[in-house]
Amino acid sequence: MPGLVLVVDDEADLRVTYERLLRRQGYRVVCADSRRQGLFLLESEPVTLVVSDLRLPDGDGLDVVRAARTAPVPAPAIVVTGFPSAESRQAAMAAGASAFVVKPFSASGLAQVVSRVLGSPPL
Repeated sequence: MPGLVLVVDDEADLRVTYERLLRRQGYRVVCADSRRQGLFLLESEPVTLVVSDLRLPDGDGLDVVRAARTAPVPAPAIVVTGFPSAESRQAAMAAGASAFVVKPFSASGLAQVVSRVLGSPPL
């Protein structure tokens, strides 16, 4: 059974982009548009990977990263942001992120990051 990836981003077009890319890589995908919904979905089913925006309308995407890292079945997380800084990168890594991706990104670039984080070759 393919792994389940949780995508948390408030931009609908980006959620669609993530979903298409990850499905092409063979993953099942569930999406959330807020911190609260992302945390709820994390409690609902174990995930293989979390891809979370740093800034969400109802709070910090790093809360989702922390929850993924401390879940009963811990999952790695990729933080994505359109507002990069040394401080935000450091905060993401301190929260347990496995990678930090800056928007805009290429589909192939994100696929490589996902593959590196999960230790599997890109499709």
